[in-house]
Amino acid sequence: MPSHSTQTTSVHISPAQPEHLDALLEIDRICFPYDAMSRRSLRRFMQHEHGDFVVLRDESRVIGYAILLFRQATKLCRLYSFAVHPDFQSTGLGQRLMDYCIEQARAVHCLFLRTEVKADNERALEFFRRFGFVHLGLRTDYYDDHSDAVVVQKQLHFFDSAKVPRLVPLLTQSTEFTCGPASLLMAMGWFGIAPANPQHEELEIWREATTIYMTSGHGGCGPHGLARAAHRRGLQVELYASQAGPVLLDSVRNEQKRHVMTRIQEADIAALKAAGVKMRHRDYALSRLEKDLNAGKLVIALISTWQFDRQKAPHWVLLTAIDQEYVYLNDPDDDLLPWQTITERQYLPIPRATFEKAFAYGSSRLRAAVVLSQPE
Repeated sequence: MPSHSTQTTSVHISPAQPEHLDALLEIDRICFPYDAMSRRSLRRFMQHEHGDFVVLRDESRVIGYAILLFRQATKLCRLYSFAVHPDFQSTGLGQRLMDYCIEQARAVHCLFLRTEVKADNERALEFFRRFGFVHLGLRTDYYDDHSDAVVVQKQLHFFDSAKVPRLVPLLTQSTEFTCGPASLLMAMGWFGIAPANPQHEELEIWREATTIYMTSGHGGCGPHGLARAAHRRGLQVELYASQAGPVLLDSVRNEQKRHVMTRIQEADIAALKAAGVKMRHRDYALSRLEKDLNAGKLVIALISTWQFDRQKAPHWVLLTAIDQEYVYLNDPDDDLLPWQTITERQYLPIPRATFEKAFAYGSSRLRAAVVLSQPE
Protein backbone atom coordinates (compact mmCIF):
# COMPACT_ATOMS: atom_id res chain seq x y z
CA MET A 1 0.00 0.00 0.00
CA PRO A 2 1.54 3.34 -0.99
CA SER A 3 2.47 5.88 1.64
CA HIS A 4 0.09 8.75 2.42
CA SER A 5 2.34 11.30 0.71
CA THR A 6 2.60 9.22 -2.44
CA GLN A 7 -1.15 8.82 -2.63
CA THR A 8 -1.93 12.50 -2.28
CA THR A 9 0.81 14.00 -4.45
CA SER A 10 1.03 11.67 -7.47
CA VAL A 11 -2.64 11.23 -8.30
CA HIS A 12 -4.66 13.08 -10.88
CA ILE A 13 -8.25 13.17 -12.16
CA SER A 14 -8.94 12.59 -15.85
CA PRO A 15 -11.75 11.39 -18.14
CA ALA A 16 -12.48 7.67 -17.98
CA GLN A 17 -11.22 5.72 -21.00
CA PRO A 18 -11.98 2.22 -22.34
CA GLU A 19 -8.57 1.00 -21.13
CA HIS A 20 -9.71 1.72 -17.56
CA LEU A 21 -12.67 -0.66 -17.74
CA ASP A 22 -11.04 -3.66 -16.06
CA ALA A 23 -9.88 -1.59 -13.10
CA LEU A 24 -13.27 0.15 -12.85
CA LEU A 25 -15.10 -3.20 -12.83
CA GLU A 26 -12.87 -4.39 -10.00
CA ILE A 27 -13.44 -1.24 -7.89
CA ASP A 28 -17.18 -1.39 -8.50
CA ARG A 29 -17.34 -5.09 -7.57
CA ILE A 30 -15.43 -4.48 -4.33
CA CYS A 31 -17.26 -1.32 -3.29
CA PHE A 32 -20.76 -2.24 -4.48
CA PRO A 33 -21.07 -6.05 -4.45
CA TYR A 34 -24.83 -5.61 -3.95
CA ASP A 35 -25.31 -3.44 -7.07
CA ALA A 36 -22.23 -3.60 -9.29
CA MET A 37 -22.37 -2.17 -12.81
CA SER A 38 -21.67 -4.12 -15.96
CA ARG A 39 -18.92 -3.39 -18.46
CA ARG A 40 -21.60 -2.28 -20.90
CA SER A 41 -23.06 0.21 -18.41
CA LEU A 42 -19.66 1.71 -17.62
CA ARG A 43 -18.89 2.07 -21.31
CA ARG A 44 -22.26 3.74 -21.87
CA PHE A 45 -21.53 6.34 -19.19
CA MET A 46 -18.22 7.12 -20.89
CA GLN A 47 -20.25 8.13 -23.96
CA HIS A 48 -22.97 10.06 -22.09
CA GLU A 49 -23.57 13.47 -23.70
CA HIS A 50 -24.69 15.16 -20.48
CA GLY A 51 -22.36 13.57 -17.99
CA ASP A 52 -18.83 13.56 -16.66
CA PHE A 53 -17.15 10.21 -15.99
CA VAL A 54 -13.73 10.63 -14.41
CA VAL A 55 -11.13 8.38 -12.83
CA LEU A 56 -8.72 9.08 -10.00
CA ARG A 57 -5.33 7.63 -10.93
CA ASP A 58 -1.78 7.42 -9.73
CA GLU A 59 1.11 6.54 -12.03
CA SER A 60 0.21 2.86 -12.25
CA ARG A 61 -3.44 2.23 -11.47
CA VAL A 62 -6.99 3.51 -11.21
CA ILE A 63 -7.77 4.35 -7.57
CA GLY A 64 -11.36 5.55 -7.82
CA TYR A 65 -13.98 7.07 -10.07
CA ALA A 66 -17.06 9.33 -10.17
CA ILE A 67 -19.98 9.60 -12.58
CA LEU A 68 -21.86 12.91 -12.73
CA LEU A 69 -25.09 13.33 -14.70
CA PHE A 70 -26.32 16.86 -15.39
CA ARG A 71 -29.99 17.75 -15.63
CA GLN A 72 -29.97 21.33 -16.78
CA ALA A 73 -33.75 21.65 -16.90
CA THR A 74 -33.92 21.21 -13.12
CA LYS A 75 -30.45 22.55 -12.25
CA LEU A 76 -29.82 19.18 -10.58
CA CYS A 77 -26.58 17.23 -10.85
CA ARG A 78 -26.84 13.58 -9.95
CA LEU A 79 -23.78 11.87 -8.55
CA TYR A 80 -24.67 8.53 -10.09
CA SER A 81 -21.74 6.64 -8.64
CA PHE A 82 -18.70 7.48 -6.50
CA ALA A 83 -16.06 5.03 -5.31
CA VAL A 84 -12.50 4.87 -4.02
CA HIS A 85 -10.66 1.55 -3.77
CA PRO A 86 -10.59 0.36 -0.13
CA ASP A 87 -6.76 0.35 -0.14
CA PHE A 88 -6.84 4.11 -0.68
CA GLN A 89 -9.71 5.13 1.58
CA SER A 90 -9.07 7.38 4.62
CA THR A 91 -6.14 9.02 2.82
CA GLY A 92 -7.78 12.26 1.68
CA LEU A 93 -8.24 11.02 -1.88
CA GLY A 94 -11.98 10.60 -1.49
CA GLN A 95 -12.16 14.22 -0.39
CA ARG A 96 -10.14 15.30 -3.39
CA LEU A 97 -12.47 13.44 -5.75
CA MET A 98 -15.56 14.85 -4.03
CA ASP A 99 -14.16 18.37 -4.21
CA TYR A 100 -13.78 17.85 -7.96
CA CYS A 101 -17.40 16.68 -8.29
CA ILE A 102 -18.72 19.68 -6.36
CA GLU A 103 -16.70 22.14 -8.42
CA GLN A 104 -17.78 20.53 -11.71
CA ALA A 105 -21.45 20.76 -10.72
CA ARG A 106 -20.98 24.40 -9.72
CA ALA A 107 -19.17 25.16 -12.97
CA VAL A 108 -22.27 24.31 -15.00
CA HIS A 109 -24.47 26.29 -12.56
CA CYS A 110 -26.22 23.33 -10.96
CA LEU A 111 -28.02 24.21 -7.76
CA PHE A 112 -28.05 20.76 -6.14
CA LEU A 113 -25.83 17.67 -6.10
CA ARG A 114 -27.80 14.53 -5.25
CA THR A 115 -26.95 10.86 -4.77
CA GLU A 116 -28.07 7.66 -3.05
CA VAL A 117 -26.23 5.82 -0.29
CA LYS A 118 -26.91 2.33 1.08
CA ALA A 119 -28.99 2.89 4.20
CA ASP A 120 -26.84 0.69 6.44
CA ASN A 121 -23.50 2.12 5.23
CA GLU A 122 -22.93 4.51 8.13
CA ARG A 123 -19.33 5.20 7.09
CA ALA A 124 -20.42 6.41 3.65
CA LEU A 125 -23.29 8.44 5.12
CA GLU A 126 -20.88 10.17 7.49
CA PHE A 127 -18.55 10.94 4.55
CA PHE A 128 -21.35 12.74 2.71
CA ARG A 129 -22.49 14.54 5.86
CA ARG A 130 -19.01 16.03 6.22
CA PHE A 131 -19.48 17.65 2.80
CA GLY A 132 -22.79 19.20 3.76
CA PHE A 133 -25.15 16.65 2.23
CA VAL A 134 -28.53 16.43 3.99
CA HIS A 135 -31.01 13.58 4.25
CA LEU A 136 -33.89 13.87 1.74
CA GLY A 137 -35.66 10.57 2.16
CA LEU A 138 -35.53 6.79 1.99
CA ARG A 139 -36.00 4.67 -1.13
CA THR A 140 -36.97 1.15 -0.18
CA ASP A 141 -35.92 -1.92 -2.15
CA TYR A 142 -33.59 0.29 -4.20
CA TYR A 143 -30.55 -1.90 -4.89
CA ASP A 144 -30.28 -5.26 -6.64
CA ASP A 145 -30.13 -7.05 -3.27
CA HIS A 146 -33.42 -5.32 -2.26
CA SER A 147 -31.72 -3.12 0.35
CA ASP A 148 -32.77 0.48 0.96
CA ALA A 149 -31.05 3.70 -0.10
CA VAL A 150 -30.88 7.06 1.65
CA VAL A 151 -31.20 10.00 -0.75
CA VAL A 152 -28.81 12.82 0.18
CA GLN A 153 -28.38 16.23 -1.38
CA LYS A 154 -26.02 19.19 -1.16
CA GLN A 155 -26.97 22.76 -2.08
CA LEU A 156 -24.19 24.19 -4.24
CA HIS A 157 -25.05 27.85 -4.66
CA PHE A 158 -25.68 30.52 -2.04
CA PHE A 159 -26.19 34.25 -2.25
CA ASP A 160 -22.96 36.20 -1.91
CA SER A 161 -23.68 38.21 1.23
CA ALA A 162 -20.65 40.39 0.51
CA LYS A 163 -22.82 42.12 -2.12
CA VAL A 164 -25.06 43.72 0.50
CA PRO A 165 -24.45 45.34 3.91
CA ARG A 166 -26.97 43.01 5.54
CA LEU A 167 -29.56 40.39 4.59
CA VAL A 168 -33.32 40.76 4.67
CA PRO A 169 -34.36 38.85 7.82
CA LEU A 170 -36.11 35.51 7.50
CA LEU A 171 -39.37 34.88 9.32
CA THR A 172 -41.16 31.54 9.35
CA GLN A 173 -44.95 31.65 9.08
CA SER A 174 -46.67 30.44 12.24
CA THR A 175 -49.69 28.91 10.45
CA GLU A 176 -50.17 27.07 7.18
CA PHE A 177 -52.18 29.95 5.69
CA THR A 178 -50.13 33.06 6.60
CA CYS A 179 -47.31 32.97 4.04
CA GLY A 180 -48.40 36.37 2.69
CA PRO A 181 -48.41 38.11 6.08
CA ALA A 182 -45.08 36.53 7.02
CA SER A 183 -43.58 37.80 3.76
CA LEU A 184 -44.90 41.30 4.51
CA LEU A 185 -43.49 41.16 8.04
CA MET A 186 -40.05 40.32 6.64
CA ALA A 187 -40.23 43.36 4.38
CA MET A 188 -41.41 45.53 7.28
CA GLY A 189 -38.44 44.36 9.33
CA TRP A 190 -36.08 45.28 6.50
CA PHE A 191 -37.59 48.75 6.19
CA GLY A 192 -37.39 49.36 9.93
CA ILE A 193 -41.05 49.12 10.95
CA ALA A 194 -41.11 45.71 12.60
CA PRO A 195 -43.97 45.28 15.12
CA ALA A 196 -43.37 44.48 18.78
CA ASN A 197 -45.36 41.24 18.49
CA PRO A 198 -44.79 39.67 15.03
CA GLN A 199 -47.06 36.63 15.56
CA HIS A 200 -49.94 38.87 16.63
CA GLU A 201 -49.36 41.17 13.66
CA GLU A 202 -49.13 38.17 11.31
CA LEU A 203 -52.73 37.22 12.11
CA GLU A 204 -53.87 40.85 12.00
CA ILE A 205 -52.47 41.19 8.48
CA TRP A 206 -54.15 37.93 7.48
CA ARG A 207 -57.52 39.15 8.78
CA GLU A 208 -57.10 42.31 6.69
CA ALA A 209 -55.79 40.66 3.53
CA THR A 210 -57.56 37.30 3.32
CA THR A 211 -59.85 36.51 0.40
CA ILE A 212 -61.97 34.49 2.89
CA TYR A 213 -62.01 31.47 0.58
CA MET A 214 -59.33 29.85 -1.56
CA THR A 215 -58.75 26.19 -2.49
CA SER A 216 -59.59 24.45 0.82
CA GLY A 217 -59.28 25.28 4.48
CA HIS A 218 -58.59 28.82 5.59
CA GLY A 219 -58.58 31.45 2.86
CA GLY A 220 -55.24 32.76 1.71
CA CYS A 221 -54.34 36.39 1.10
CA GLY A 222 -55.01 38.17 -2.15
CA PRO A 223 -52.66 40.65 -3.82
CA HIS A 224 -55.02 43.59 -3.29
CA GLY A 225 -55.45 42.77 0.39
CA LEU A 226 -51.69 42.45 0.93
CA ALA A 227 -51.06 45.71 -0.90
CA ARG A 228 -53.68 47.43 1.25
CA ALA A 229 -52.19 45.99 4.47
CA ALA A 230 -48.70 47.14 3.44
CA HIS A 231 -49.95 50.65 2.64
CA ARG A 232 -51.70 50.85 6.01
CA ARG A 233 -48.37 50.13 7.69
CA GLY A 234 -46.60 52.99 6.01
CA LEU A 235 -44.82 51.29 3.11
CA GLN A 236 -44.86 52.67 -0.40
CA VAL A 237 -46.68 50.15 -2.57
CA GLU A 238 -47.10 49.30 -6.24
CA LEU A 239 -49.30 46.39 -7.26
CA TYR A 240 -48.81 44.35 -10.43
CA ALA A 241 -51.52 41.87 -11.42
CA SER A 242 -51.78 40.29 -14.84
CA GLN A 243 -55.60 40.38 -14.52
CA ALA A 244 -57.81 43.35 -13.70
CA GLY A 245 -60.37 43.20 -10.92
CA PRO A 246 -60.87 40.40 -8.38
CA VAL A 247 -58.53 37.44 -8.87
CA LEU A 248 -58.08 33.84 -7.71
CA LEU A 249 -61.77 33.15 -8.30
CA ASP A 250 -60.91 30.01 -10.24
CA SER A 251 -59.50 28.49 -7.05
CA VAL A 252 -63.03 27.78 -5.75
CA ARG A 253 -65.99 26.13 -7.45
CA ASN A 254 -68.81 27.30 -5.22
CA GLU A 255 -70.59 30.30 -6.72
CA GLN A 256 -71.49 31.75 -3.33
CA LYS A 257 -67.86 31.61 -2.21
CA ARG A 258 -66.74 33.30 -5.43
CA HIS A 259 -69.30 36.05 -4.77
CA VAL A 260 -67.86 36.66 -1.28
CA MET A 261 -64.29 36.71 -2.67
CA THR A 262 -65.37 39.23 -5.29
CA ARG A 263 -66.95 41.57 -2.73
CA ILE A 264 -63.89 41.41 -0.45
CA GLN A 265 -61.49 42.23 -3.28
CA GLU A 266 -63.66 44.96 -4.72
CA ALA A 267 -63.50 46.68 -1.33
CA ASP A 268 -59.69 46.35 -1.32
CA ILE A 269 -59.43 47.70 -4.87
CA ALA A 270 -61.60 50.69 -4.01
CA ALA A 271 -59.48 51.45 -0.93
CA LEU A 272 -56.26 51.24 -2.96
CA LYS A 273 -57.64 53.61 -5.59
CA ALA A 274 -58.72 56.08 -2.89
CA ALA A 275 -55.23 55.95 -1.35
CA GLY A 276 -53.55 56.56 -4.71
CA VAL A 277 -51.76 53.21 -4.78
CA LYS A 278 -50.60 52.38 -8.30
CA MET A 279 -52.19 49.21 -9.69
CA ARG A 280 -50.75 47.98 -12.96
CA HIS A 281 -52.70 45.31 -14.82
CA ARG A 282 -49.90 43.74 -16.78
CA ASP A 283 -47.20 41.11 -16.48
CA TYR A 284 -44.42 41.69 -13.97
CA ALA A 285 -41.36 40.67 -15.99
CA LEU A 286 -37.97 39.66 -14.61
CA SER A 287 -36.49 42.78 -16.21
CA ARG A 288 -38.86 44.88 -14.09
CA LEU A 289 -38.07 42.79 -11.01
CA GLU A 290 -34.36 43.39 -11.57
CA LYS A 291 -34.85 47.16 -11.76
CA ASP A 292 -36.98 47.21 -8.61
CA LEU A 293 -34.63 45.07 -6.54
CA ASN A 294 -31.62 47.08 -7.68
CA ALA A 295 -33.49 50.23 -6.61
CA GLY A 296 -33.71 48.91 -3.03
CA LYS A 297 -37.27 47.64 -3.23
CA LEU A 298 -38.59 44.23 -2.11
CA VAL A 299 -41.27 42.20 -3.84
CA ILE A 300 -43.91 39.86 -2.43
CA ALA A 301 -44.71 37.43 -5.25
CA LEU A 302 -47.41 34.79 -5.68
CA ILE A 303 -46.02 31.47 -6.90
CA SER A 304 -47.33 27.98 -7.51
CA THR A 305 -45.48 25.34 -5.48
CA TRP A 306 -45.76 22.79 -8.32
CA GLN A 307 -42.13 23.34 -9.34
CA PHE A 308 -40.97 22.44 -5.83
CA ASP A 309 -43.32 19.86 -4.32
CA ARG A 310 -45.68 18.88 -7.19
CA GLN A 311 -48.58 20.42 -5.29
CA LYS A 312 -50.54 23.11 -7.10
CA ALA A 313 -50.81 25.37 -4.07
CA PRO A 314 -50.64 29.18 -4.02
CA HIS A 315 -47.77 30.50 -1.97
CA TRP A 316 -46.44 33.98 -1.22
CA VAL A 317 -42.68 34.53 -0.95
CA LEU A 318 -40.46 37.58 -0.56
CA LEU A 319 -38.07 38.28 -3.44
CA THR A 320 -34.85 39.79 -2.12
CA ALA A 321 -32.19 39.74 -4.86
CA ILE A 322 -31.45 38.70 -8.44
CA ASP A 323 -28.40 37.99 -10.58
CA GLN A 324 -27.76 36.51 -14.02
CA GLU A 325 -28.49 32.94 -12.88
CA TYR A 326 -30.88 33.09 -9.94
CA VAL A 327 -33.78 34.84 -8.30
CA TYR A 328 -33.27 34.86 -4.52
CA LEU A 329 -36.19 34.63 -2.16
CA ASN A 330 -37.00 34.34 1.52
CA ASP A 331 -39.40 31.43 1.90
CA PRO A 332 -41.58 31.68 5.02
CA ASP A 333 -42.74 28.05 4.81
CA ASP A 334 -40.43 25.55 6.51
CA ASP A 335 -42.51 22.62 5.16
CA LEU A 336 -42.27 23.45 1.46
CA LEU A 337 -38.61 22.43 1.12
CA PRO A 338 -38.12 20.33 4.27
CA TRP A 339 -34.43 19.62 3.66
CA GLN A 340 -33.66 23.33 3.80
CA THR A 341 -32.25 24.75 7.01
CA ILE A 342 -33.36 28.18 8.18
CA THR A 343 -30.16 29.65 6.74
CA GLU A 344 -30.76 28.00 3.37
CA ARG A 345 -34.34 29.36 3.12
CA GLN A 346 -32.96 32.88 3.49
CA TYR A 347 -31.97 34.17 0.03
CA LEU A 348 -32.85 30.76 -1.41
CA PRO A 349 -31.53 30.69 -5.01
CA ILE A 350 -34.08 29.67 -7.64
CA PRO A 351 -32.87 29.35 -11.25
CA ARG A 352 -34.44 32.06 -13.39
CA ALA A 353 -36.11 29.54 -15.69
CA THR A 354 -37.59 27.65 -12.73
CA PHE A 355 -38.85 30.86 -11.16
CA GLU A 356 -40.47 31.92 -14.43
CA LYS A 357 -42.47 28.67 -14.41
CA ALA A 358 -43.38 28.98 -10.72
CA PHE A 359 -44.31 32.69 -10.92
CA ALA A 360 -47.95 32.14 -11.92
CA TYR A 361 -50.93 30.54 -10.30
CA GLY A 362 -54.14 28.86 -11.39
CA SER A 363 -55.62 27.95 -14.73
CA SER A 364 -55.60 31.64 -15.68
CA ARG A 365 -51.83 31.84 -14.96
CA LEU A 366 -52.23 34.84 -12.66
CA ARG A 367 -49.03 36.77 -12.01
CA ALA A 368 -49.20 39.01 -8.95
CA ALA A 369 -46.47 41.05 -7.28
CA VAL A 370 -46.65 43.57 -4.44
CA VAL A 371 -43.66 45.91 -4.81
CA LEU A 372 -42.60 47.56 -1.56
CA SER A 373 -40.25 50.43 -0.86
CA GLN A 374 -39.09 52.64 2.00
CA PRO A 375 -41.80 54.66 3.78
CA GLU A 376 -41.81 58.34 2.88
